[in-house]
Amino acid sequence: MLPSDNVSTLSGVGKTTATRLQKLGIETVKDLIFHFPRAFERRGEVRLLSAFSPDFSSSYLLCVATEVKSVKIRGNMVISKFRAFDDSGSVEVVFFNSPYVKDVFHIGSVFRFFGKITSSKGRLQLQNPKYEAYVEGIPLPDLVPVYPLTSGISSKQIDKLVSQAINEVVPKLTDPLPEHLRVKLSLPTLSFAIKNAHFPIDELSLIKSQERLAFDEMLAFGIGISMSAKSKSRGEGVRFSKTSLTPLTSLLPYELTDSQKQAINDIYSDTVIPKAGKVSPMARIIVGDVGCGKTVCAVAALYIAAKSGYQSTLMVPTEILATQHYNEVSTLLGALGIKVELLIGSTSKKEKNRIKNAAEIGDVDVIIGTHALIVDDFSFKNLGLIITDEQHRFGVNQRAALKEKEKRAHLLVMSATPIPRTLALTMYGDLDISRITEMPKGRQRVDTYVVGEEYRTRLNDFISKQVSFGGQCYVVCPSIDEEESDENELLTERIGSFVKAGALNLKSAVQYAEELRASLSHLRIATLHGKMKPKEKDEIMSAFSRGEIDVLVSTTVIEVGVNVPNASLMIVENAERFGLSQLHQLRGRVGRGNRKSFCVLVSNARNEKSLARLEVMRTTYDGYKIAESDLLIRGPGDFFSSNSDNNLRQSGGFEFKFASLCDSTDLFSRAFSTAKAIIEDDPELSRPEHQAIKEAVISRLNVSSSTIS
Repeated sequence: MLPSDNVSTLSGVGKTTATRLQKLGIETVKDLIFHFPRAFERRGEVRLLSAFSPDFSSSYLLCVATEVKSVKIRGNMVISKFRAFDDSGSVEVVFFNSPYVKDVFHIGSVFRFFGKITSSKGRLQLQNPKYEAYVEGIPLPDLVPVYPLTSGISSKQIDKLVSQAINEVVPKLTDPLPEHLRVKLSLPTLSFAIKNAHFPIDELSLIKSQERLAFDEMLAFGIGISMSAKSKSRGEGVRFSKTSLTPLTSLLPYELTDSQKQAINDIYSDTVIPKAGKVSPMARIIVGDVGCGKTVCAVAALYIAAKSGYQSTLMVPTEILATQHYNEVSTLLGALGIKVELLIGSTSKKEKNRIKNAAEIGDVDVIIGTHALIVDDFSFKNLGLIITDEQHRFGVNQRAALKEKEKRAHLLVMSATPIPRTLALTMYGDLDISRITEMPKGRQRVDTYVVGEEYRTRLNDFISKQVSFGGQCYVVCPSIDEEESDENELLTERIGSFVKAGALNLKSAVQYAEELRASLSHLRIATLHGKMKPKEKDEIMSAFSRGEIDVLVSTTVIEVGVNVPNASLMIVENAERFGLSQLHQLRGRVGRGNRKSFCVLVSNARNEKSLARLEVMRTTYDGYKIAESDLLIRGPGDFFSSNSDNNLRQSGGFEFKFASLCDSTDLFSRAFSTAKAIIEDDPELSRPEHQAIKEAVISRLNVSSSTIS
C-alpha cells in the first residue's frame, strides 16, 4: 500500500464509506494519515465514584454488577440499564437506543467508563458513557483522540482506519527533514510524530509530536517565503510615469495621515523612481489596523498605474468585499476618467465575457474581483499592477498565480493585522513593508468592557437599547453548533495546554441565535457561519449592511466582512478563546460610522493568563501594542490561526493546523532560520537530500514545481 493509494484500498472502506470520507477531505491513504484529531479526551485519570464531579466528565473503573435490562418506551426508544460498582459505591449505567449493549456488558466484567455522573436523591447515574473493556496487565490509553466527523462516519471507524493506515504506510513515508538537521533541532522523527499525534503514548509524546508537525508547517512556509524573496530581485519591472496625485487627493473628504502619505511615497518610489538604472517589480505589503485607511493607498497606486498607461487588478477574498471596494474605487477613479470594472463569481456569463474582452484589448483600466481574476483564460493587454487584499491571510500561491499573468507587474498586498515588526519581517520576508500606525482623524474609539455570564440580562437589554437607537449588533461565538463544543472532549488549545473536559461551555452561533430570538423576539436576528455557501453568506452580510438585520450572530467569518456604519455593538462570547489580534480585528468591525460604539467581551475565565489578555483588550486600542502583547503572552500561533470559517487552501492561502496551536516563539524562530539557511545553501532545492523538502513545500503551498524553482 502506498500513501497515494485511494482510501478504498483499506479494509472496511466500500464505495459508500469512501464517498462519506470525501466530505472530510479524505481521498487517499495519506489524507487519512494527516486527518488529525481535533481534541483528546483524558481518560487516564480514573476517579472513584465517591469522588465524582457533576461539572465535567471523568473516567471510572467499574465492575458490572447486574444484567442489562432493556425496555421500550414512547417513540420506539429503547432504554438499557444495569448497575456497576467500584470500591467506593455503585452507579446506574444507562444507554439510549443501544440495545446491543446487552451483549457487551456481563456480570463480573470490568470496563473503563468515561462520562458525566449526575446525582438525584443520593442515587448516581451515568448516561451514555464511552467505554473500553479492561484487562489486567494491558494498559488502556490515557489520551483518546476525538476526530472531525461527518454524517455516517463514527469516531471508532476513523480510529480503526487511521490505525490501519499508520501501520501500512507510515514506515514507507520519507522524512523531509534531513537527519542531521532533525538531530540538531532535537525533533522527533516524522513517523513518531504522526503516530503520537493520533495515538500518543503520553502527554509529552503528544506535545513533541505536535511541535514537530508545527515545525514542518512553518519550515515549508518559510522556505516558500525565502525562495520568493530570492527571486524578488530578478528581472525588471514596468516603470510608471511621474504623476501628480493632487487630482486624486483633492477629491478626498479628509486629509491623509502621515502614515498614509509615507505608504503612498513608498509605492511611488518603488514604481516610478529607478534604482541603479532600472525599476524592479514592486513587492510591498501595507500593514495596519482595520479602518486605518489602507484602501486609499491602494487607490493611489491604481491611479499612478492608470495615468502611466497600465492596467491594474485588485483581488479580494469575498464577493461582498469586492463589491464594497468597487463602489469606493469606482466613485473616486471614475470621476477622474479611469474605467473600473467588477468581476466576481456571480457576474453573469455575458458580463464576464465583456469584461474579459475589455481587459484583453485594453479597454478597461482597473478590474476589481475575487478568484475569478486568476482563471487560466483571463488575460490583460498591459497589466502593470496587482493588488491583493489579504485580510491578514497569507496567499503565497494566490499571488504567484496572478504574477504569472505578467511577471514585470508590480505587487501590492494589504493586511488588516498589525503584526509586530520582528514577526512581520519573517512572515513577509518576500515583501517590503509599509506600516500604517495612525488612525484617520475623527475615528471614534470603541469603548471595551469585560463581563461575566451574570451580566446576561443586562447585556440583552443593552442590545435592545442599541437597536432602538438605530444601531446594529454583532454577536460572535467561538463555534458553529453544539457538536463542536462536545462537553466530553479535551481540547488542545495550545500545544501542551489542556482544558478539562466539560469545562468549556462554548457558546455556539446556531444555538445562541435561537436563545436570543426567544429573549429578544422583537428584533430581527440572523445567523452567519463558515459552513454556509458563499452566496448565502454574502446575502446575509448584504442584508445586514442594508439594515435589514438587527443582530447578526456569527462565528469569526465576519472578520472579513463589509463596512456597516450602523453597527455600534460587538459582543464576543467566550472571549478568552480568541487571540488578542483576532479580538482586535473583531472590535474593528464596529465604530465605522458616526455612532458611539461598544465592544463587550463575555468571559468566565479565571486563570491569570486569560485575565491578563482580556485586560490588555480592555485598556489598549493600539493594534501594534496589542500584537506585541499577543506575541509575548500567546506566542506566534495566533498569527497562523486557521479556523473552520476560513478555508485557507480554497482562498489561496497556506493551511496551518499545528502552527496555529504553537505558542513557542523559539520553535517559530528555529523553523524560519532553518528555512533561510537551507535556501541560502541550496537556492533551487536541487540537492538529493532536499528533494523530500521540495516535494513537501510543493504539496503544502499547493503550487507547481516551476513556481518554486
